[in-house]
Amino acid sequence: MAFFSKKDKLDMDMQSISTLISEGCILEGNLKAPAFARIDGQVTGDIIVDEGLILGEKGTILGNVITKEMVVYGTVIGNIDVNSLEIKSTGEISGEIRTQTLQVENGAVYNGSLSMTPNNKLAQGNISREPVQKVLEVEFRLD
Repeated sequence: MAFFSKKDKLDMDMQSISTLISEGCILEGNLKAPAFARIDGQVTGDIIVDEGLILGEKGTILGNVITKEMVVYGTVIGNIDVNSLEIKSTGEISGEIRTQTLQVENGAVYNGSLSMTPNNKLAQGNISREPVQKVLEVEFRLD
């Protein structure tokens, strides 16, 4: 079931979370999670979540993300490969985005390249796997 389909739209915040990285937690390494995950802490490494990912307002990802659905309230420095992406007003993304659908709220920050296709299939081999250290020199200005 898709979160963002027109007929059965469900809020990702209402989904049952199988994996939680809470505020103050720091995970260094790759994360692979079934179903739905929420990150309110910091993850340095690549993330693969089978169904959906919520990045909380204080959450930070320094690495690449592959999932079906994603809502960004926090900061991502890395590439994102998803079917559907929502960037909330507090969200900041720096990197390549590959998605089928995109929603951006007023106030969100995005720097990078965007590729949208009607039939974006999650192809784990197509996203750049460069080490995270090469993309850490990013400056965000919030006015």
